[in-house]
Amino acid sequence: MEHKKIAFFCWESLYTDRVGGLANAATYLAQELAKKNEVHFFTRGDDDFTFAGVHYHSVRPDGSNIVDYCRNMSHQMTAKFRELDSPQFDILHFHDWHVTEALHLLQDRNTVFTYHSTEYGRNGNQHGNWWEYREISGKEWYAGLIARQVTTVSGVLRDEVKQLYNVPDWKIQVFPNGVVPEQFDVILDQGEVKQELGIHPYAPTVLFIGRMCVQKGPDLLLDALPKVKDQFWGLEVIMAGAGGMKPWLQERSSALGLPVRFPGYITDSQYVRLLAAADLVVIPSRNEPFGIVLPEAWSAGNPVVACDVGGLHENIEPYRDGIRTEVSADSIASGICEALGNMERSRSWGRSGRAKVYRDFQWSGIADRLDQMYQKGIGA
Repeated sequence: MEHKKIAFFCWESLYTDRVGGLANAATYLAQELAKKNEVHFFTRGDDDFTFAGVHYHSVRPDGSNIVDYCRNMSHQMTAKFRELDSPQFDILHFHDWHVTEALHLLQDRNTVFTYHSTEYGRNGNQHGNWWEYREISGKEWYAGLIARQVTTVSGVLRDEVKQLYNVPDWKIQVFPNGVVPEQFDVILDQGEVKQELGIHPYAPTVLFIGRMCVQKGPDLLLDALPKVKDQFWGLEVIMAGAGGMKPWLQERSSALGLPVRFPGYITDSQYVRLLAAADLVVIPSRNEPFGIVLPEAWSAGNPVVACDVGGLHENIEPYRDGIRTEVSADSIASGICEALGNMERSRSWGRSGRAKVYRDFQWSGIADRLDQMYQKGIGA
């Protein structure tokens, strides 16, 4: 396959400013592509450096609101890009709406735009009437219009952008996110990890990890817990992550007398330990374009209960590697109770999920498929 010069535009990476799962997806994809190509990654940060074969070029934007901030960021990225555009880049790959202005400035080139989510989905599958919602949705529509090629991280998200933004079917390809399973496939004594967290070794322990926002549904999980608590004595719940809903969730949890811990933002090493402690991972999302927590949990051998939406719907085989529920507290509660009620069976689901990760969700195979699409895009 021909060696190419590739530019990534993304407002976050694992090694500069990091916000969420987009950093993992773009960074690991760039690293895999760099094994066969020259890859430059334009992002936010304070230094330029090379790591794992990827050349990072950082900008420090400013702006009075998120839209102006991302516009300024895109112009700074484009200026840096032009300094390095000799010899010319073959492929320009833009990730999510934040870099739409850069895509606009460089639309005459061989461009790819990836939807990792939509503003509609981040708002819990509801349209908004505030100005940021309209601006961001407009940029998502425009990016799908002007990019030469569009990709999404799941078939459900592909259908969503087709419906929302009239992106034609022939223009869209699906490339799922991946994981590095070795990061999670570690041997830790579950009882010891629980004790370190102040949890009884035999206490049934449920883990949620994600942003505390409407899209991710932490409130649905909280409302499901009274029913679960009634059936499982000693239940422990860990809800890790940060976000605007966290203070309200903490107040509600306290008012309901629920056994919930809120550790806030956690490091990667803490995440691995929480997965080791958990008997079950719950993903109560109202909208989930892919759901990176799913293959991460599977990589650690954890069984999963998840709402039947987006990439979760596509990738979970019910009663083979997890349980899919309706987007409701009652249905989530029933799924949790069913999983905790037969842990021998549930652990077998975790093992099946881990096998699926090694088969379908390693970055090397995903990057090879994407590289083949790039190759077609440059007429080779």
